[in-house]
Amino acid sequence: MMLTMQQIIWLILPVLSQAATVSYTIPSAAPSSAPALDPSPVGVSFEFFAFPSYFTNVTATTQCLRNFQSLTGQWPHIRLGGTTQDRATYDAASSAYVTYTVASPADAPASLTFGPNYMTLANTYPGTVIVGLNRGKDDIANTIAAAQVATGRMSNLRAIELGNEPEYYPGASQPIVTNNGGNWSPAIDAQSQNDWGVTVGKALGRTSIIQYGNSNSAPPTWGAAELIAVLNTTAESYAYDYSHHNYPGGTLTSLMSHANIVSNMNQFNADVAAAVAIGKEYVLGETNSVSGGGAATVSPLFGAALWVLDYTLRASLTNIKRTYFHHGTVGNCQYCWWGRYTTGAPYYGAYTAVATLAGGSYISALDDGSSSYAGYVIYDSARRPLKALLYNSDYYSGSGTRGSGTFVLSGLGTTARAKRLTAPNSNSRVDQGSSPSFGTQQFANGTCVPVGTEAYESVTVSGGQATVTVLASEALLVYLQ
Repeated sequence: MMLTMQQIIWLILPVLSQAATVSYTIPSAAPSSAPALDPSPVGVSFEFFAFPSYFTNVTATTQCLRNFQSLTGQWPHIRLGGTTQDRATYDAASSAYVTYTVASPADAPASLTFGPNYMTLANTYPGTVIVGLNRGKDDIANTIAAAQVATGRMSNLRAIELGNEPEYYPGASQPIVTNNGGNWSPAIDAQSQNDWGVTVGKALGRTSIIQYGNSNSAPPTWGAAELIAVLNTTAESYAYDYSHHNYPGGTLTSLMSHANIVSNMNQFNADVAAAVAIGKEYVLGETNSVSGGGAATVSPLFGAALWVLDYTLRASLTNIKRTYFHHGTVGNCQYCWWGRYTTGAPYYGAYTAVATLAGGSYISALDDGSSSYAGYVIYDSARRPLKALLYNSDYYSGSGTRGSGTFVLSGLGTTARAKRLTAPNSNSRVDQGSSPSFGTQQFANGTCVPVGTEAYESVTVSGGQATVTVLASEALLVYLQ
């Protein structure tokens, strides 16, 4: 039987998908352009109203965060904020953490109050905390009162946000817009941030205390570079850092694609450069896979775990110092890493990212960002290669032959070993009985306690070269020291 050319192509495609080979040379020292790493680059953001519930009603929270601390020696940085920070009013007389009414536990409140004990609870966290306060209601006296309690009660306070995603204020009919005759724009917001930052900073008697920015629209509009261009030097003196939000969205295959992740992260280059030029850090103050709490067909799946891993490393490579992954309403949150009953697949990607970056001082990329395959090198404080992370972002549905990529590494020392992040397929999700593993270990549902024995794979090095295989929708962390 004669085959058409199209039939021949379809026959050989599966073979080609399994035969992809990439070769990387591990640099002997970190390039001069390699960005310096924060000791704890993976942060967690908690929706303002939900924070007390995460820390008083969700057993897994402390253990999930402690697992990161066991790798880095530092508790991960956290941020308390989100849409509900601009719905929240400080009530000095309240003894409750938060007070609100909702029709369903799955809902976020349309309005709420919080008392001084909110800050007392935040102070119990062993790591640093950013607190988001209200600018939308245009009640600066109330915000200053809350900020004074935060600085007075929180020894771990890192910075204060003044407002969340201000580009959405007009759609929410926030008073700060209506009080300005309905006028609102990036320039008007910049002046507002300028004025509020100076006024709140002076009231607190502290410089380097405000996390400016906090918009979600893609730069340059509403970005840090635009904001920095109009801030005066007084306002800059109160800046701790500059923050932006990001929710890439899309399908699972588009989300986990390495080339897409690189493209998505490149939009922040100018903003990062603008912040660095005035001696300030740049962070992703709120981010996750799909906005609005996530999408069931994307956010809880193993492909999203791989996205968390690659996205975090690419952010660090972009000189974004910390990346705060958002956690919303308890029990109604597809992208949350953990809840009352499960430790979701994305947590495994986050844990692997923390393990990759732990102990590192610099990062560089081995690939050009244009294909499905990624390679990163983490360097120690002496700029020597410490670890390499290899990622195959090819999607695997779970049916048919699972493709693979062959990674040829040269420039190695005499020994190496590895730990693999894997799952049955890209669509695996924990609450449907299909848990990932990293180095064969898993995390118990409901408690986040590590389960199983940590296992390393042997890597054969000969003449400074090694060849390893990474299946489609897998990542491999290679330890070089």
